Amino acid sequence: MEVTSASMVAAAAMLALIFAVYSPAAMAQSAGPAPAPASDGTSIDQGIAYVLMLVALVLTYIIH
Repeated sequence: MEVTSASMVAAAAMLALIFAVYSPAAMAQSAGPAPAPASDGTSIDQGIAYVLMLVALVLTYIIH
């Protein structure tokens, strides 16, 4: 079986691809802890209250 230059190029490309995929994994570090939540839920409650007030305002204009 004769080794051609095309098969050598293909083998080198496959080796480079495998090296490119696995070498960043060797230097990987574990992720740090997740940050604490930015709010305690009061901003969500306030947003819901604003939406409900807007709905009430629109309904008032539609009814009158």
